[in-house]
Amino acid sequence: MYVAIDVGGTKTLISVVDADGAITESQKIKTPKKYEEFIVELASTVDNLSTDSFSAGCIALPGKIDRENGIGISFGNLPWEDVHAQADCERLFHCPFLVENDANLAGLGEATALGDAYKKVLYITVSTGIGSALVINGALDPTTLDAEAGQILLEHNGELQRWEKIASGSAIVAKYGKRASDLEDPQAWYAIAHNLATGFITVIATYTPDIIVIGGGVGTHLDKFKDRLVELLTIYENPLLTIPPIVQAQHPEEAVIHGCYQLIKQWHETAH
Repeated sequence: MYVAIDVGGTKTLISVVDADGAITESQKIKTPKKYEEFIVELASTVDNLSTDSFSAGCIALPGKIDRENGIGISFGNLPWEDVHAQADCERLFHCPFLVENDANLAGLGEATALGDAYKKVLYITVSTGIGSALVINGALDPTTLDAEAGQILLEHNGELQRWEKIASGSAIVAKYGKRASDLEDPQAWYAIAHNLATGFITVIATYTPDIIVIGGGVGTHLDKFKDRLVELLTIYENPLLTIPPIVQAQHPEEAVIHGCYQLIKQWHETAH
């Protein structure tokens, strides 16, 4: 059995996954603002799980990772710094642990769900912020593990602004006073599609993906803006720039957990 931990800015999902990738049990906890309190909560969750023996684990962190030392360096939506997540998880769960960025793992999970139909899958999560992951032939591209698509600078209202400042879930709330789930105004979604398109055209030109998967809270509402997004992107299409298919994430709530399983599986195959 494996354990997968998806740390979010407000909630953390802890799941037990069997050898075939099936989730056998899950628990959610609030993510404390203090890392020390998080470890206490996580320890309590370990005691509540029906499974007490794990072969390996993986923790997904929403920030910059020191993979060699298993440390979360900095975080976008949490005031944590230089947290020794790998060592702490190995102490709590008594098994080897991997540490990876949450967007990367969500992308890995979603790319796996697509099967072998696409060689190069670009995953974009549009939630509180905007994150990305590039999966090539079923594995995370090692050269873009630390890429931050949400930090792309774009011209907006006459000045350069970061993509996630104008097109993320937080940007939607700031401008419209509503979460994406509560926003029905077609004109608002028309504008949101425009702000998303300006960033998408940049990442498409950079990564040349075969398909784009959109995840995150905003991504679950793809039906509200997909037609306009594709229409805008098509304007920029030319013989040197092909716009790939754009689809919604298949497992928006559990993509990270599935990605954790895939990373553990690949690690086991490489190690043995």
